[in-house]
Amino acid sequence: MLLPPKVAHGVADGSVTLAFRRWRRPDVRVGSQFRTVAGVVRVDGVEVVEQVTDDDARRAGWPDAARLLRQLDKVGEGLPTYRVALSWAGPDPRVALREDADLSDADVAAIDARLERLDRASSHGPWTTATLDVIRRRPHTRAPDLAAELGRERDPFKIDVRKLKNLGLTQSFDVGYDLSPRGRAYLERTTRGSHPA
Repeated sequence: MLLPPKVAHGVADGSVTLAFRRWRRPDVRVGSQFRTVAGVVRVDGVEVVEQVTDDDARRAGWPDAARLLRQLDKVGEGLPTYRVALSWAGPDPRVALREDADLSDADVAAIDARLERLDRASSHGPWTTATLDVIRRRPHTRAPDLAAELGRERDPFKIDVRKLKNLGLTQSFDVGYDLSPRGRAYLERTTRGSHPA
């Protein structure tokens, strides 16, 4: 479930506790959690509703029900309206992970093993070393430009970078990426591949 940044920040500060969606069937389950720009959000309730009140709309970050319903009609007129109760479940664990640059030998070995598994599972061959290296050399460079340097399409490249981000090795910016402190520490310690200074 995607939340716009303003809504995600509202869930984090407690000013937003609801979201409304038009779905054929629920896209989320009670208890599920998902990452947003403001941290992890938990789904506390999902129910079909016949009416949306102004109070409901305000709790979803809208000024009134009429405007919320107009927006819902644009994306799913005729579909059931679901009221989704939301709460903040904590910061994105990847943020703390990427700042952790104090790597033990065991940490380095574990990251080595995870990256080797990603390389083995890839349909386009090993990619992790080259991707970390191009991000190290060209921080804050547009994803299409980095992908082109590696002879790859943009979207599959971005999916792979997200896998590195999930390991705490990279971070995203408005333009491009950079290695995280953890990613830099890892490249200084690993024996996988060659990482020129």
